[in-house]
Amino acid sequence: MAPSLCFRTFILQFMLLVFSILNTSLQASEPPLTLDYYASACPNLFDIVKKEMECEVLSDPRNAALIVRLHFHDCFVQGCDGSVLLDDTITLTGEKKASPNIHSLKGFRIIDKIKNSLESECPGIVSCADILTIAARDAVILVGGPYWDVPLGRKDSITASPELAEANLPTANEGLATIISKFLYQGLSVTDMVALSGAHTIGMARCANVRARIYGGDFEATSGSNPLSQSYLSSLKSTCPPVGGVGDNNITAMDYVTPDLFDNSFYHLLLKGEGLLSSDQEMYSSLFGIQTKQLVKQYAADPAAFFQQFSDSMVKLGNITNQDSFATGEVRKSCRFVNT
Repeated sequence: MAPSLCFRTFILQFMLLVFSILNTSLQASEPPLTLDYYASACPNLFDIVKKEMECEVLSDPRNAALIVRLHFHDCFVQGCDGSVLLDDTITLTGEKKASPNIHSLKGFRIIDKIKNSLESECPGIVSCADILTIAARDAVILVGGPYWDVPLGRKDSITASPELAEANLPTANEGLATIISKFLYQGLSVTDMVALSGAHTIGMARCANVRARIYGGDFEATSGSNPLSQSYLSSLKSTCPPVGGVGDNNITAMDYVTPDLFDNSFYHLLLKGEGLLSSDQEMYSSLFGIQTKQLVKQYAADPAAFFQQFSDSMVKLGNITNQDSFATGEVRKSCRFVNT
């Protein structure tokens, strides 16, 4: 006999409680980050990052999403320590070729350009991890999103972990409970998860990550027989062929309404059952998504509430620190390689 909905809901809530307790016990002390960390050593830091990001986003608004994604993928592996930026060498295997990263991460060249500008202005001072964190904030602002203050003082790691990239990063077809557990493990709440997922309002998805949803009946199940939804589905199928391996790297916007604007349109799509990623739509449509469904409704109805929570959650994300990097880390001369 299948377990009742009440029993399954209880099990999910129990799992979340256990993860919360475990996570609390594993949390290190508050990160030694401050808002004025570079005030005297590199006073033009924010202006330099802003200028470079303005050029990049003006040339292609999609660059904003690339940098936000880089920051997220960095912080979920060893904390926000710039490990995602490291290239493979004879002695180090980076994270760029891990399966969650290899086809989805771009924007490294943008961080290289910012680093080069800062090395000319204040050599050996600003870490790549801090550059990426500031650039992600500026990227959001430049496409219409909110401002937040960025605590600084991170060090760059001298290690990377493709194994943790495989284990820690959420993927497009994972269930809601699994994704929630990955956020809780990082010290981020269910509220943080729903708010940070709102960054998909400016994101693009590969066909390889949406094919199962658009051809497996899941999209029709959540969106119903709405003619507009059916038209959108037809458009998706024209971009993404049904055969695996064909057009895997074709991309489509996760928010087809305002793909280059940071707003709350993403949540309106979830209300209509039109979330592109299965993992996103589960926040509203899953039987277990009692809390997540209410948050999706809230952010769809109140863009100011979404902006405020997104800002707060981005600060929490950026504060996931690698304690080892403060002991053994460095300020890299090149973001792609540890110092020799």
